[in-house]
Amino acid sequence: MLGTIGTASLLIPDLSACSPINPNPANPNLPTLTAPASSTPISPVSITPTGCKLTPLVAPTRPADTPGYTELDPATGLHMTGTPKNIDLATYRLAVTGKVKNELSLSLDDLRCMPKITTKSTSVCSGFFEDRATWAGVPFSHVLELAAVKPEATLINLHGADGYSSGSMIEAALLPDAYLAYEWEGQPLPVLHGFPLRAIFDSEVGGYRVKWLLGIEVS
Repeated sequence: MLGTIGTASLLIPDLSACSPINPNPANPNLPTLTAPASSTPISPVSITPTGCKLTPLVAPTRPADTPGYTELDPATGLHMTGTPKNIDLATYRLAVTGKVKNELSLSLDDLRCMPKITTKSTSVCSGFFEDRATWAGVPFSHVLELAAVKPEATLINLHGADGYSSGSMIEAALLPDAYLAYEWEGQPLPVLHGFPLRAIFDSEVGGYRVKWLLGIEVS
């Protein structure tokens, strides 16, 4: 569900941190990030793919148990960060807003019809874990090109359904190994790890990899 996305000032994560939100702030050994408090509704423009044949996607189900913060998920071999959200695939849209000429509202099928990149990437949570897996999705550069980013724009802010936001320079998003992942190991993203969409920055630490991604705000 698209809902609303934050438009607060850019939040740059602590580069030593791996997680959006620490559910156990009483433990000082765990990194903690906070999300913007304010939000503003948007009115995006829908885009429908043409000439694209897709295999119907079966949305994954959420497991009965959720591992604790930074604990290992035995079903995937990935460590748990963030607060998983159940997102309705039928109504899901990724909003691209801000300093762009074309605001976008993209369904997952819209994104699946775009150019696809696949990499084996390592997510580093310094001092806690390193997860290595194969992800696939749409290059950030392609989506930003469709949105026609304005020349004065310098930053992007990513907003997740769990309330977490992370920002980066546009140059980082334009690198060939930066993309919006909708597949993990050839399957739809697991619910615990970002379904239907998450950010992958192969050259950055895990704190940049926003899960349950709802919006890209260009500023």
